[in-house]
Amino acid sequence: MQVLGWLKPSRSVPVTRWRSDRRWTGRPRTLGALFLGLCMYGAGDGFMVASGLGVGPWTVLAEGLTTRLSLTIGAATFIVSTLVLLLWIPLRERPGLGTISNIILIATSLQVTVNLLPKPGTVLAPVYVILGIALIGLGSGFYLTANLGPGARDGLMTGIHHRTGWPVVRIRLGIEVIVLAIGWALGGTVGIGTIAFALFIGPSVGYGLMLVGRLGRVPGETRAYVEEQQFPELDA
Repeated sequence: MQVLGWLKPSRSVPVTRWRSDRRWTGRPRTLGALFLGLCMYGAGDGFMVASGLGVGPWTVLAEGLTTRLSLTIGAATFIVSTLVLLLWIPLRERPGLGTISNIILIATSLQVTVNLLPKPGTVLAPVYVILGIALIGLGSGFYLTANLGPGARDGLMTGIHHRTGWPVVRIRLGIEVIVLAIGWALGGTVGIGTIAFALFIGPSVGYGLMLVGRLGRVPGETRAYVEEQQFPELDA
């Protein structure tokens, strides 16, 4: 039973040694966890883009923009995230260092990964999808536990929730469906990778949080998780 408990994915954000109590400052290990997590997240996105089998909804939108404008996938991702951040203004959401770092580092590491990865064959492409989803999950575990502010897309979701009272899971689902439809209409890649992302990103993030939580567990901490910071995708 203890083994099964250890293998259970987390449904909340763990308290770690590097967790910051402020949105704009952090110790070196806090910044290290944040930057490592965001780079891993961007690399995961890059693996999925390189697979050619489909990507997550927001990257579908970014890909759609590259087909209409003279943009790289990294630049399109940066622009999309920046525009989403502007939507925080009427919602009165407050960004943090993690929010700004999210926009810059994910777009950069995504582009670097796409540039460096060789084009996969039929056998390797699904492996890229699996690695991509795993990297996004583990990367989320690191950057979320830094507690330096949510990403632009997560802040949009929580901002709408705070202003309307609508359930977070329904808001997230609605946003993802709308973004996916727009991206697909613009020419973004939708395929088996997109379906795999929808099915497995929740569990991947859950296991990422679980692994990072155990790695960064605070000695003597009895409450291992911050219960008020529920990660909504895990209950979808």
